[in-house]
Amino acid sequence: QVQLVESGGGSVRPGDSLRLSCVASGHTFNRYPMGWFRQAPGKEREFIAAINVFGSITDYRDSVKERFTISRDNGKSTLYLQMNNLKPEDTAVYYCAGAIGPPIEITERGYAFWGQGTQVTVSS
Repeated sequence: QVQLVESGGGSVRPGDSLRLSCVASGHTFNRYPMGWFRQAPGKEREFIAAINVFGSITDYRDSVKERFTISRDNGKSTLYLQMNNLKPEDTAVYYCAGAIGPPIEITERGYAFWGQGTQVTVSS
């Protein structure tokens, strides 16, 4: 099974930026569509963004469009989430995940591999 490790979270002010990284083990990273999810305290985990295996197709949750950018570097087996203009409502634990089905997967149960999560806190 693929192992995923997120990093790059932290505590920032509204309007600041962060870039999250997710490094995958093994040599088959480019076989999996990837995605980012987040879970705020007391709330359900929600889809943030997804990317196909080639990095040519992406999809985003409406609330993060024009602020977040998902990308991948298959040569480095790494997934990224660039987060700009962060808002307090972005505060959550962010998870990267790998899917095994369609080119783009936005359903949580469609993901087979999950990272441990990284905390993002946005406050004044």
